[in-house]
Amino acid sequence: MRYELYYWPEIPGRGEFIRLALEAGGADYIDVGNRSEEQGWGIAAIETFLGGEVTDFPPFAPPFLKAGELVISHVANILQYLGPRLGLWPGDEANRLWAHGLQLTIADFTAEAHDLHHPLGPGLYYEDQQEEAARRARQFISERLPKFLGYFERVLIDNPAGERHLVGETLTTVDLSLFHVVEGLRYALPNAMAEAEQEAPRVIALHDRVRDIPRIAEYLASDRRQPFSEEGLFRHYPELDSDG
Repeated sequence: MRYELYYWPEIPGRGEFIRLALEAGGADYIDVGNRSEEQGWGIAAIETFLGGEVTDFPPFAPPFLKAGELVISHVANILQYLGPRLGLWPGDEANRLWAHGLQLTIADFTAEAHDLHHPLGPGLYYEDQQEEAARRARQFISERLPKFLGYFERVLIDNPAGERHLVGETLTTVDLSLFHVVEGLRYALPNAMAEAEQEAPRVIALHDRVRDIPRIAEYLASDRRQPFSEEGLFRHYPELDSDG
């Protein structure tokens, strides 16, 4: 099957969670937002779906995935669908539910990271909420960042199958997603992450193993991988970082 990933162009954002799974699974896919509108793709194709002109089940916002006749929205929902089909999902029910729960925790982690620069909501520019963002960043760096990283560190320690993966003994979409969060936070908060990583060595070791998977390494070096910037989910504003 050829999958179609619908996400905004030129940023990794939440679409990157899906790209990493598709790349790691060796899937045939089209990154619609980053394709030419002259070829029938691009933002126009995304907006057609959002307007309900293509499906009876229009998603609220990207990312969403078209798989045959199915249109699937939300990162965790998409990965729960893709995981078994790409060999990136646990085989037993207990671990499948566990993996999905971890993916939802990553969604919470991601939302809090986004709210560093938009604590009053996406309807305002960062420049309109800098004072609130600075206060939010201090709280995130001192409390929430170590709490989330510490949680995933414990998950790795407690995995009955060993510390190489979050769930079971093989790669899952949850490993890939945590890799992206670490990458994003290293971009957004390099000083804070340099300190926080000292207390989460297993999380960082997992990140490094994912980075070195041949398919992922090839993807990261390719032009398919979109660069981080101040237009995306993870943004680097030095004044929000520790010692920035």
